[in-house]
Amino acid sequence: MSVLVYIDTLSGKIAKNAMEAVQYGSKIGSTTVVTNGDISEGELSKLGAYGASKVLVNKALKSNDSEQITKLVAKAVESTGAETVVFSHDLVGRAVAPRLSVLLNAGLVSGAVALPNDNGQVKVNVFSGKAYGFVNVKTSKKVIALTPNSVGVVPGSGEASVEAFDADLGASKITVKEIKKQEGDILLPEAELVVSGGRGLKGPENWGMIEDLAKVLGAATACSRPVADIGWRPHHEHVGQTGVAIRPNLYIAAGISGAIQHLAGVNASKVIVVINTDPEAPFFKAADYGIVGDAFDVIPKLTEEIKKLKAEN
Repeated sequence: MSVLVYIDTLSGKIAKNAMEAVQYGSKIGSTTVVTNGDISEGELSKLGAYGASKVLVNKALKSNDSEQITKLVAKAVESTGAETVVFSHDLVGRAVAPRLSVLLNAGLVSGAVALPNDNGQVKVNVFSGKAYGFVNVKTSKKVIALTPNSVGVVPGSGEASVEAFDADLGASKITVKEIKKQEGDILLPEAELVVSGGRGLKGPENWGMIEDLAKVLGAATACSRPVADIGWRPHHEHVGQTGVAIRPNLYIAAGISGAIQHLAGVNASKVIVVINTDPEAPFFKAADYGIVGDAFDVIPKLTEEIKKLKAEN
């Protein structure tokens, strides 16, 4: 089976969720990658270690214009004869995959969390991660959007060939005036460890202890929606149903009660640790480990103990 994987490389590097999508596609069939933007051929060739045989790159398209990307991927499907198209279920994938599905008259699996089974059914999250469903796509062409950090990445060896793909996409209807990139060493959607805070921290001046713990762990920082809405933290750190949905290996939540909207964005985390003074906080019902205590006491002590543990090792 011929598979085409679209990855977003406008940051100038290949993100973990892109590698994951490529490796996922390679387990379905012979995989070609298509991307856009000005990224080095050397970086793109490394996708061979994740199962790609070829990378098609369009350097003229330097924006996340979903309409233009849809046209680019559709032309790549025509060029390669791909039967299955894979995206990462990130901001770009969520915008482009449904458009491509309509354009190609292809069935769409949105938010896949596993490879197709022997019957061709694809496992997905349903009801905000409270249950799983199986989608059976019967169309000749299929579009799958893979939930980040759901199947993991295990690099192998090899290099992919890189070719220019100068498709005529026509004029864009969108003018990009400015692009603001997320700052920080670890991007939240890719993070395997996340430390998050809520209104229980009482103010932005107290966020230093969240950042200290995150730094010791090598984690990303996050927050609840009220914290972002009142301006304590930037909105790109907001995790939840209306923010960023994450699937880290470890999620530490301090001073967050655990409203259903927040849980919907984090309950796919492998391990959840909750720190709260209220023993009746809803979050404790979803937690793997709970600490009933004041975050102002618990977090500094936890940070120091982790430092000691690292120093011993």
